Amino acid sequence: MTGTAAPRVTVVGMDGRRLSDAARHALGRCGVVAGAARHLDAVADLLAPGTDLLTLGGLAPALDRIAASTSPAAVLASGDPGFFGIVRALRERGLAPDVHPAVSSVAAAFARAGLPWDDAVVLSAHGRAASGRSARRALAAALAHPKAAVLTAPGTAGPEAFVGPLLRAGRTVHVAQRLATPDESVVEAGPADADRTDWAHPNVVLAVDPERAVAPAMAWMPGHQGAPDGWALPGDAFEHRASMVTKPEVRAFALARIAPRPGTVVWDVGACSGSVAVECARFGAHAVAFERNLEDCARIRANALAHGVHVDVREGRLPEAFPEGFGGTGGPAGTDGPVGIGSGGALAPDAVFLGGGDDRVAAEAVHRFRPERVVAALASVDRVATVHALLTGAGYRVEGTQLQASRLAPLPNGSLRLAAANPVTLLCGTAAPDEP
Repeated sequence: MTGTAAPRVTVVGMDGRRLSDAARHALGRCGVVAGAARHLDAVADLLAPGTDLLTLGGLAPALDRIAASTSPAAVLASGDPGFFGIVRALRERGLAPDVHPAVSSVAAAFARAGLPWDDAVVLSAHGRAASGRSARRALAAALAHPKAAVLTAPGTAGPEAFVGPLLRAGRTVHVAQRLATPDESVVEAGPADADRTDWAHPNVVLAVDPERAVAPAMAWMPGHQGAPDGWALPGDAFEHRASMVTKPEVRAFALARIAPRPGTVVWDVGACSGSVAVECARFGAHAVAFERNLEDCARIRANALAHGVHVDVREGRLPEAFPEGFGGTGGPAGTDGPVGIGSGGALAPDAVFLGGGDDRVAAEAVHRFRPERVVAALASVDRVATVHALLTGAGYRVEGTQLQASRLAPLPNGSLRLAAANPVTLLCGTAAPDEP
């Protein structure tokens, strides 16, 4: 820090190694020091007599005390306190801390596993009191990406919320517990660990697709690469059966209403070629495709592989193939289980695309899972009124648009004509926001 005035707050990251001389000097002049009990014990010989020690429990009271202190104060934190750490909370209080970072737990965990991590997404499941919803969002992103690190929290966002589903998805899973302490442990989880609940905190869960453990070098941005370089791909970008593929113009409009992105779960119901599921996965969503035709299921997997994404393919007749066992009253908004996981590890949907299936399938998806968004592509005008009534009756705000594209096509004489495609009606339902 520049200037002559000493900083009011110093933040010291700790990773089990000797602190720098600058950090040791800063701690020696502090009148108030806050941290976990183990961190306070580790620096006891550096503190001046009479230093006021605050053992961190609730964060807000400690921040109040630090902000009110008239003498220099310090906060001790694990790893890099600027990475999902205390620095943000101090800045939000208007405090400009002097930060002495240590090695982050994520960097340490990947180092223990011997893996590069510039191609990993880093996810925090801490969110608002480590809620099931924050854990569910982190799990969805971890399932959609070939390499992920999850910062867990005790309770519904602990490793037990992640290890089983990630193993079932074919990931190699490491749980790095209490890094840089005498009882550090890094476990490569196996089937016997899927239901384990006795993990030590703090910990980091690493999930790696074994076939993509080492991606090509990241050229300019680590982790998820943002929006794909193109979407609403042409029909010939997908293997399909007898042109049974959602047309690009319809797909473009549907994607705009589905709003796929990292941390969201999209179900493609009656997926056929899986073009919508694949496109959603390319935006970073966790995509689940439901299809009863075995050959089409193979095509969906081939299409996902061709576009470098993961789609969870569920084969079976609908609605019987929908997963069971969700907690709460349905989907994400009403889930009171750990992360809204159903049978076979399926996650409750944020959005559902109804590309196939009859009105009974649509009703089951809407009423049982209560997704935030529903998009139905209807070739038959007879179904428009019934699906509209289903959505409005379930409390959704509904809009409808008919799309009829005419594409340029050559004529034998070398000139051009417009070839009309069959019209499709898209009904889009959005759940009303929760009452405050």
